Amino acid sequence: MKYETLLVEKRDRIAFITINRPDKLNALNARTKSELREVFENVRDDSEIDVVILTGSGPKAFVAGTDIQELTGLEEQSGKEFSERGQAVLNLIENLGKPVIAAVNGYALGGGMELALACHIRIASENAKFGQPEVALGIIPGYGGTQRLGRLVGKGKAMEMILTGDQIDAQEALRMGLVNAVVPLADLLNTADSMARKIIAKGQVAVRLALRSVNAIDESSFGAGQILESELFGRCCSSEDFKEGIIAFLEKRKAIFKNK
Repeated sequence: MKYETLLVEKRDRIAFITINRPDKLNALNARTKSELREVFENVRDDSEIDVVILTGSGPKAFVAGTDIQELTGLEEQSGKEFSERGQAVLNLIENLGKPVIAAVNGYALGGGMELALACHIRIASENAKFGQPEVALGIIPGYGGTQRLGRLVGKGKAMEMILTGDQIDAQEALRMGLVNAVVPLADLLNTADSMARKIIAKGQVAVRLALRSVNAIDESSFGAGQILESELFGRCCSSEDFKEGIIAFLEKRKAIFKNK
């Protein structure tokens, strides 16, 4: 399927999704958000895709923010609805049920940083910059940034980034746990691809249930999270993948998972 603002390729059980507005530093506009919703709904339902790699077009930006033109004229109710539409797309990504790796190639600001936060793993190029500069426009992050950032890096650092609007570089993002790795720009997609292939080699029943369990950290108490973890652990134990994994380990061979 052709998209106006996205490039989509499916290869070796990986979906490569590229936000393709390089002349606008890949800023999110209404069309881009609508197309992201559509493509991720398709990925969710595609049995031939196990992992997604999300990146931006060109060497300068992953996503440099929301298209500012679309903020003009917003009032209280329309602003609330604007935020809710963006949240819905990012919630879809976070709860996709399949791992999404953000390959952050340059600026990830505002809505772009929020998009990266909704992904499960973030790999940054050395030239990447992260920031939530919304306060400079008299608004706050509206696509889940005030909630996800603190859960990932701690309340204090999230407060600093959101209240000052300051940007941080890739190495600082790595130090504070915002990204999983920093690599040269030329190696970014290969690194993401390598990680995706590691995940694909594992039992996908376990991968998807692990995603669900880890995501529950943000939604439940420790005790409730442990109850869910036990339920999902038990579900793994009823799978063919579990039986194959145990037998392969005991036989000292590589497991051949059927993802069942």
